[in-house]
Amino acid sequence: MTIPITGHTKLIGLLGDPVAHSISPLMHNEGFRLLGLDYVYLCFRVNEDTLSHVVTGLRDAGIRGFNLTMPCKNQMVQLCDHLSPAARLIGAVNTVVCDDGVLTGHNTDGVGFWRAAALEGFSVPGKRITLMGMGGASTAIAVQAALDQAAALDIFVRPTSRFFPRARRVADELNHATGCRVRVLEHEDQKALADSIGQADLLVNGTSVGMAPNTDATILTDCSLLRPDLMVADVIYNPRETLFLKNARQAGCRTFNGMYMLLYQGAEAFRLWTGQDMPVELIREKYFSQF
Repeated sequence: MTIPITGHTKLIGLLGDPVAHSISPLMHNEGFRLLGLDYVYLCFRVNEDTLSHVVTGLRDAGIRGFNLTMPCKNQMVQLCDHLSPAARLIGAVNTVVCDDGVLTGHNTDGVGFWRAAALEGFSVPGKRITLMGMGGASTAIAVQAALDQAAALDIFVRPTSRFFPRARRVADELNHATGCRVRVLEHEDQKALADSIGQADLLVNGTSVGMAPNTDATILTDCSLLRPDLMVADVIYNPRETLFLKNARQAGCRTFNGMYMLLYQGAEAFRLWTGQDMPVELIREKYFSQF
């Protein structure tokens, strides 16, 4: 069934640069088609210099909402009328809902990651998590874990990283706002890393280390820290199995990559815009089965 474009069709888009490679139009438009919803999803090449003007024009034109990708996520925080708790704590917006010209910013990346983890049988409440890195994806994962009642979260960041101050700020806010005990530790502190992984239920690589084409790199060089009852995840999905995940699998760990994080963050945005659940099983089979 094809949904015709009419004078009533609601517009949803993706703002960022680059956007031509995005799988988002495929999965959202397929979701609209399967549910018979009168929406269309398009991509718009937008950078930090043009974002505010584009947002003003889209809001005035009556857009229903939009996603944001790099380099627009952080700047969008200042352009929203309201922010969800996750978006405020993360300091980045990847989904905007427009209600009669009022823009509410959300960040669905963390929700997407933890729904993917649930698909693998991992439940956040009461769990201990070790997270490597504090870039955009890692920050969303950390914030949502604390909001979802994780017991403890250790974040390992190099002190020379530009993300180290962000990690400290987010940890302070999460310790104040949630019941999760959040610590920021130095990446080079091998004893702290060993102690953290030794107590963790889940180890996550939230960095780009190991992403193609640098597939011979891994964030964790000491494989003796891995044990069969530890679940291990990587936000990377190209390659499908990073060296980090390969080592974990060989140590007997259950593993998963970042592809379903992309699917489920989109599904949450879909729900925010339409009030309906994306038919994720059908979309997963059609567009994500190779991962």
